[in-house]
Formats: sequence, C-alpha cells, structure tokens
Amino acid sequence: MKKWSGGTLIIILSFILVVRYTFFGSQPPKQIKQTAYDFFRNNHANDSQAREISLISTSSRINGTKLKEKPHLIDVEGLSELYSSANMSKEDMRSFATWPQLRDVLLRSDGLPETRKGVKEASVAWRELLSSIEREKGSKIADDGGNVNNTNEIKCPFSVSTFDEPVNSSRRLLEIPCGLIEDSSVTLIGIPNGKNRSFQIELEGARLQYEQKSSIILHYNVYLPEENSTKNPVIVQNSWTKEVGWGKEERCPGGRFTNYIQVDGLASCYEQLVRSTLEENRNASHPVNKSVVHTHVRANFPFTEGSPFTATLWAGLEGFHMTINGRHESSFKYRENLEPWLVNKVRVTGGVSILSGIAKGLPVSEDLDIIIDVDQLKAPPILKRRVLLLVVVFSTGNNFERRMALRRSWMQYEAVRSGNVTVRFLIGFHKKTEVNFDLWKEAQAYGDIQLMPFVDYYSLISLKTIAVCILGTKILPAKYIMKTDDDAFVRIDEVLSSLKGKAANGLLYGLISFQSSPHRDTDSKWFVSEEEWPKDSFPPWAHGPGYIVSRDVAKFIVRGHQERDLKLFKLEDVAMGIWIEKYKNNGHEVKYISDDRFYNTGCDQDYILAHYQNPRKVLCLWEKLQKEHRAACCE
Repeated sequence: MKKWSGGTLIIILSFILVVRYTFFGSQPPKQIKQTAYDFFRNNHANDSQAREISLISTSSRINGTKLKEKPHLIDVEGLSELYSSANMSKEDMRSFATWPQLRDVLLRSDGLPETRKGVKEASVAWRELLSSIEREKGSKIADDGGNVNNTNEIKCPFSVSTFDEPVNSSRRLLEIPCGLIEDSSVTLIGIPNGKNRSFQIELEGARLQYEQKSSIILHYNVYLPEENSTKNPVIVQNSWTKEVGWGKEERCPGGRFTNYIQVDGLASCYEQLVRSTLEENRNASHPVNKSVVHTHVRANFPFTEGSPFTATLWAGLEGFHMTINGRHESSFKYRENLEPWLVNKVRVTGGVSILSGIAKGLPVSEDLDIIIDVDQLKAPPILKRRVLLLVVVFSTGNNFERRMALRRSWMQYEAVRSGNVTVRFLIGFHKKTEVNFDLWKEAQAYGDIQLMPFVDYYSLISLKTIAVCILGTKILPAKYIMKTDDDAFVRIDEVLSSLKGKAANGLLYGLISFQSSPHRDTDSKWFVSEEEWPKDSFPPWAHGPGYIVSRDVAKFIVRGHQERDLKLFKLEDVAMGIWIEKYKNNGHEVKYISDDRFYNTGCDQDYILAHYQNPRKVLCLWEKLQKEHRAACCE
C-alpha cells in the first residue's frame, strides 16, 4: 500500500511538472499563419497572453556570465481593442493585411518610445471609425423609387473662414477640419487693443475622447511695446504637451547676440539680420550703443497698439512661418510629435480684436461620387503569384491630393496598369475621425491603401519600413521592393531598366550615404542620442525618398524582427542600413549600388526619382514625359 501510494505521488508530481513546463516554458508558442481576415475574426492573441510572455526571462548564463537580454513582449494599452473583431467583409479587411505580422513588433519591450502612445490613440481612432462606418450604412435609405439618399458631405474643405460672422463676434476659434499640410496658411486681420499688453495665437492639436486637454502645437505670444519702459517688445514661441509640459522658449528678438537657426532656409527671427550687422560692428571694435538697439527693436516691432495688422501663419516642410504685414517675422521648427497634420483649431486670446480670419490650402478629400475615372485609377488585379517590383509609398491620412496626383501620373505607367509592378500606400491613423473616414472611403474606392495599427507620428515611421518588408514578402511577394514618399515622382520605366542585370540577392539600390554621422544636436529633427546609437558613424544607408532592396533582404528583416534579433531605430532609412549591415555580418554578401539619379532634395534633368514635388509639379512632370518624352523638371 505504501509503495503504491509513493508511485502515485511520483506520477502526480511528474504530471504537475509537465503541465508547468507546457504553460510556462521559456519559449513562446509559434504563431499560426493566417490571413488578416481570419486574424480579426478569431482574435488569436489577447492581453493575458502578452502578460504571460512578458514574464518570461530570455536572459541566461554561461559559465556564470550573463548574456545580453533579448527583448521580450509586454502589455500595450489599447492593442487588444485595436485587434478585436470587426464587422467587415473579407475584401474590406485587405487594407489591414500587415497587422497580424506587426502585432509582436508593437509588443516589444524595446519598442520605439512613442509606440504605446501611437497604439493607444489608434485604438480610439479605430473605434470611432467603425462607428462612422456604421452611421454611413444607416444614412443610406432607399426611397420608394429605389434611389439612395446619401447624407455625406465633404468634411475636408479647401478653406474655412470667419467672414460670415459679425465683426464684434466673441468667437475666437477657427476650426481646422482635417489638419494642415505643407503650404497651408492661416491669415488673421486684427488690432491690438492694449489689454494686458499682450495677446496669444495658438494652434491646438486634435484631441481624442479620453484626452482632457489638447496639445498646443504652436504658442505664439506677443508682448507689445510699453511707453517709458526699457523693456523691449518680444514675440515668444513655444509648444505644450501633457507628457513634456512647456518646451524651450524661442524669443524674437532673442535678447542677445546669437546665431539663429534657419527653418526652410528662412531666419528663425527677422531681427537676426539686424543683430548680425551689430555683431559685425562689435567685432570691428565699434562700441554698440544699447539705446540704439532698443530704439531700433521698438521701431521695427511688427505689432503696435491700435494699429491694424495682417498676420499669415503658414506651414513649411520643416516648420511654421509667420509673416506680418508682408514681412517674414519668425519661424518655428516642428517639434517631435507636434506636426501640422495634427492642428485642429486656431485660438486667439488676450488684448487683440480679430476682424477676420481665414485658413486656406487645407487638405481636400475627393468627392468619389463625381470622379469619372475611378476605374482607371483603381489598383489593377494581381494576376501573378510574384510581381517583379512592389513600390510602397509612405503617406499620411490627410495627404489626399498627393495620392491622387500619383494615381494620375506615374502610377499610370503600363508596367503598373498591367500588374507587373504593384503600388501601395502605407498610412497610419489620424486623430481626426473626419480624416480617417475619408481615408477609409478612399481605400475602398482604389484598393491601394494599407492602414497601419498606430497613429502616424514621424517618430514611428520605422514601423512602416518593417511593414514594407512584410508586404513584399508575406502579402504581395515581389522580386524587388521599393520604398518612396508621396511627394516623390518615380520613373517606373527607368527603375525597371536600371534593375536589369542587378543582383537578385543582397541588393540595396538608391542614393547611398557611405559616410555619415549621427546628429547630436538636440534641436535637429534627426537627433540621435548616444544611448540610441553610441558609434560615431552609421553603416551605409540609402536616402529615404527612394531605395530598392531585394526580396532576401526583406525576408531577413521580417524574420529578424519577429524573433526580436534586430534593433529598432527611429530613422527609417538609416534603420534599413543598420539591418542590412546585420544581414552582411551574418555571412551574406551585400551589393551597395548608389545612383545619383535618385534626387532626394528636388529635381534635376534625367532623373529616376525627383523628391519634394507638390501635386502640381507631379502632374507637370508626367505631362512633360508624355508630350516631350524627356525627363525635364518643372520649376
């Protein structure tokens, strides 16, 4: 009896060990391959799984030496809701094809700093989008004659204004329906009234339901000149977010002799020119009379109590610019995650009477009901198991006009229309429901959009680069994979011609930088800390407006991120170079082929790719190719 009981005990303990190893083993279960449709329907993973995986230690010791810990998976708020089942058809879900493969990348413990924020906000935007889609379905009611009444209206107009309001209106808000894009402008006509001796113009960010206060993308604070005062009038520019609070103030005039930065080639402050002259005088041993400086600043200050002014604030490539009464006054470089597409309102407070305001050059969505060439612009069906070239275009939600310009220009090449080359746009969520809804309708109409499971912050752009590789290997297999931007014109015929005879393996082709160093200036858009990249130089990388990799490189990158063996890095084009160097270090041969015809700063004759081309120039370049049969720039 005792022997039998001991044997039973051993069996029970063995069973417990087996169960424990099965559920808490050191290796997470392998994922089952499935379509995006199945992924959303079955919701194959949940937050409890992520919690379990996050508890698994991937570190180990050999002879008492601790190995480098491998990144593990963690909880990310909102991810489960973002990946929950949606009441959509299988065809509708094609716009989310990369999501299953991206999920574990979003859960990485070493993820990009803004990943949690981008995913959480995307989950709210996703819920609001689903509600809008359901409302649209309910708004289409057939009448007795069988017609359909569609109550939709254009939610993203070209301009908005206060002209229809009384001059003495107490309203001090200008609603910006779908954010700003490059060259969008806001013009205000007002009169400083001396109250509080200051007034403020603010660009407020879009706010989701759970957010109590909007970010301030630009705070423009004017301190008027005071009589019998030795204080100089000044304009202060700043920004505010819940996470950071107020940023570093930028003052104009700066209050001291200094070298001001330039934004889009413009001085950050008009007084830079004056102070540069005074600095030269000081260097020439000429004394600088402070009273002269004070008098000059007051005389040239653009705002005066009781005097009308016209202020135009416009969005450039690198930052905001303020023009007062026709003179460029100041510039403000965009700050991280405070980009123009986020602008939701213009608010004016303090001692100023606003007579009128208008915002124009705003992003405009297409009215799909009146477009007659939708079928011609739709993505053609994919007839081959593997295409020769997949071109993936990085875009943002409210860049409607840019995408339409590409569809009507180089996406009309015969190689694209025949299906030998496939083109897709990668776009993250916007914080405005209106933009997401119009983007959704655009995706359904043209079939060439892939939505990303995060809000479209610039700091998360490297996640799109991983999605490019997923798309070109798992979803739309291609021999070569090209990444470009929505302000680039690509000569597809020249790309295909140039690829003839190029390596089918280990290829990086574009405008390659073989010697470059990380920017250590914290004010730089491309700032990289020593913690992010401790080395003094980067491995070779191709400039982001346009580069091509071979399929094997993309497969290595997908596998490396799934296994968490590759480093996540915030500069997407440099990141690609870092990952390719790892591919090379693993024993593979890499062919770096640089081509100066990939122009990353504009256009030049005989180009393969021309960057920084607005929609008008894109259409002009296409027209020149069709009529003149030559690659001439449009200036």
